[in-house]
Amino acid sequence: MSLFATADLHLSFDPQSKKSMEIFKGFENHIERLTENWNKTVGVNDTVVIAGDTSWAMTLQAALPDFIFIYEKLNGKKIIIKGNHDYWWTTISKMNGFLEQNNLKNIIFLNNNSFLVNNKAVCGTRGSESNHGEKLQNREVLRLEASIIYAKENFGENFSEISAFLHYPPIYGDFEDYNIIDVMRRHGIKRCFYGHLHGDSQRRAFVGTRYGIDFSLISADFTDFKPVRIL
Repeated sequence: MSLFATADLHLSFDPQSKKSMEIFKGFENHIERLTENWNKTVGVNDTVVIAGDTSWAMTLQAALPDFIFIYEKLNGKKIIIKGNHDYWWTTISKMNGFLEQNNLKNIIFLNNNSFLVNNKAVCGTRGSESNHGEKLQNREVLRLEASIIYAKENFGENFSEISAFLHYPPIYGDFEDYNIIDVMRRHGIKRCFYGHLHGDSQRRAFVGTRYGIDFSLISADFTDFKPVRIL
């Protein structure tokens, strides 16, 4: 069983939620490419973290065709994090009820919690960017720390590494989200994966090691719609 990561599927199978991503270079025929490359890479017993912007839908019910696609057409178990365009995202109890009601058994949500995959703890939150207010930025810092603490308190000695997954990049151009980075440094996080960036904005993405943390961009179009193997 392997762990993979991707972000920004931007699905919109619901007619009322229909949006085209082809305004971004590299998103041509992205559903067909995603399906083919995903299933060539990910096995039925593997796990994939989807770090935000899963569906364009405005409500959970409108997102149902997108979740059915994820459930039926894409291999593996999926761990989903909130992105800035996931307007369907609501309370965790409502989302878990939605999964149960529709028998979507291979999908789970990462929200102030953590999941153990093999012996690796998967933690994360949406994150924020430079033009977000202090209140929102502080909330995301608290959510990331809550996710990490959940892993440490619930998994005991059963994990060898904690990886952080964010939607927004913690480093982008001249911007650095020092509070998010501080949480990762204090808790010994060595690897951080993020999405959100498309087209020309990917040129300003930071990919590499800084502050002892290895940062990786996993937007689906950046990786040719092929989930990245983490372990």
